[in-house]
Amino acid sequence: MDIKIGIINSPRELAFETKQSAEDIEQAVSEALTSQTHLSLQDEKGRKYVVAAAALAYVEFGAEEARRIGFVA
Repeated sequence: MDIKIGIINSPRELAFETKQSAEDIEQAVSEALTSQTHLSLQDEKGRKYVVAAAALAYVEFGAEEARRIGFVA
């Protein structure tokens, strides 16, 4: 699944792919916002991303299917 995280006062966004489900990510975002601590997610390569909840502008979930390579006829 593709994830994009917007950070307040930052012109760039974090973009990565993860194996976590949409429900898991939504739950992690909700918990981070209610507890006002941080959001912690892991990408497919094992790297962790930690963002302070107060700095979250948005979290965008992409499609859960794998990307296809090639041309469609």
